[in-house]
Amino acid sequence: MRIGYGWDSHEFRAGVALKIGGVELQHDRGLAGHSDGDVLLHALTDALLGAVAAGDIGGFFPPSDPKWKGADSAIFVEEALKQVRRAGYTVANVDSTLILASPKIGPHAKKIQARVAQLLGVRPDRVGVKAKTPEGMGTDDAAIAHVAVLLTPVPASKNRSPRKNTRRGRKAK
Repeated sequence: MRIGYGWDSHEFRAGVALKIGGVELQHDRGLAGHSDGDVLLHALTDALLGAVAAGDIGGFFPPSDPKWKGADSAIFVEEALKQVRRAGYTVANVDSTLILASPKIGPHAKKIQARVAQLLGVRPDRVGVKAKTPEGMGTDDAAIAHVAVLLTPVPASKNRSPRKNTRRGRKAK
C-alpha cells in the first residue's frame, strides 16, 4: 500500500467563480489561482502524485506556463491518476478536510463527494469530505484543503500462467 498527503491554499478574490472539489458553489468570491483555484483538487493531485513519488502539481503544471491559466483542475487529477496507474496502483480511499470561514460546505458535501469519486473512478463511500472553520487562525480570507489518499496495488491479472512453488518444486494451485 501507499499513502499520499497533499494540501493547498488560495485566497478569496471577487469576480472569480468558486470551485471546490470540481463543483461550482454560489458565493460572492472565488479562489484566486493560476488555474481555477480549486484547493481540494489541487491537494488531491499532490496527494496522488506524492503517494507514488512522482513529484508535485507544480512539476506537471507549472503556474508560469500560460496554457494552464484558468484550467479546470480535473485535468490535474486525471494526470495524477495516470501516474498512479503507471506505478501499478489504484485508489482505495480518500479523506479530505477543508478549512474556510464561508461558504458552509455541509450543504454541498455530498455533491463534492460524488464529483471527486467520479473523477477518481471510485464509489462515493470511498471519499471523505469534511469542513472546519478557521477559528483563530487568521485565515478567514482563504480556503485551505488537506487530503490523504490510500493506494493499493492493482490486482494481478487472472489470466497469468501458474507460478511454480519454489518450496519442493510444486506448481501453485
